[in-house]
Amino acid sequence: MIRSMTGYGRSEKVSEECRLVVEIKSVNHRYFDLNLKIPRIFNRFEASIRAILKEYIERGKVYLFVSYEDYAGSQNTLTYHRALAEAYVRYCREISTEFGLENDLSASMVAGFPDVITAEDSEIDEEKLWEMLSERIREACAALRSARETEGENLKQDLLKKLSEMRSSVSLIEERSPQIVEEYRNTLKQKIAELVGENVLDENRIAAEVTIYADRICVDEEMVRLHSHIDTMEQDLRRGGAVGRKLDFLAQEMNREANTTLSKSSDPEVSDRAIFLKTTIEKIREQVQNIE
Repeated sequence: MIRSMTGYGRSEKVSEECRLVVEIKSVNHRYFDLNLKIPRIFNRFEASIRAILKEYIERGKVYLFVSYEDYAGSQNTLTYHRALAEAYVRYCREISTEFGLENDLSASMVAGFPDVITAEDSEIDEEKLWEMLSERIREACAALRSARETEGENLKQDLLKKLSEMRSSVSLIEERSPQIVEEYRNTLKQKIAELVGENVLDENRIAAEVTIYADRICVDEEMVRLHSHIDTMEQDLRRGGAVGRKLDFLAQEMNREANTTLSKSSDPEVSDRAIFLKTTIEKIREQVQNIE
C-alpha cells in the first residue's frame, strides 16, 4: 500500500469524569519529525507516545494535539506552606521596623508570595490514564493512516498513468532515431550530388560522415536507462511500502537521461518528446515527494 505523508485523524472520549481529545495531522518531510502539544499531566508518557506513533508512521512532519478536561477536579490539590508564610511575614516586619516603612501586609498578599500556596498533582492512576490516552492515540493514528492510504492510492494511479505516457514517448524516440540517421544520409547524398554533378559519389566518405552524425545523436543508452527506471518505479508503486525516497531518486535519474536526450537532439519530433519527458518527470518528482 502506497501512503501519502499528508493526512488528519481525530479521536474523542467524553465521560462523567473527563473529556479527552486527540488530534493528529501530518505533512511531507524527509524524516519522521514529531511536534507534541500535550497537557502537563501527560508529559510522563512522551516516550510511549512517540513509540505508538512510529508504529503507524515512518516518515513525515507530524503534529499531535491533546486536550484534557478533568470534570472531577481531581487533577491538582492546593498546599499551604505555613513555615514559608511565617518567614515572609517576619522578614516584612523586620524591613518595616529597620527602614521605618509602613507594614501594609494583607493575607492575600502573603498568599501570593512565591511557593506559599502551590498546586500539586494529586494521586493519579497512571495505568488507567495511559490506557485512556493510548486508546485515543491509536484511534486517531488509524484514522490518519486511512486518510494517508486513500490519498496514496490516488497518487499511485496518477503516477502509473504518467509512467505509461513516458514509456510511449521513449518508444517513439527509439523508433524515430534510425529514421533520423537515414534522413541525414539521404540529405547528405543529395547535397553532395548537387555539388559534384555527374561525378561518382564517395560512398565511404558519406558512410563516415553518417557514422559520426549517428554517434553524436545516439540516445540508445539513455532510452535503455529510462525504460529501466520506469519499470523499477512502476514495480515499487505496485509493491507499496515506504518507497518515497527511492522514487524521488529514480525521478532525479530520469530527469538526467531526459536532459541528455534533449541536448543531443537535432530533430523537432525527438525534441518535443524529450521536453514532454522532462515536464512529466518534474510532475512526478513533485508527487513522489509527498509519498511516505
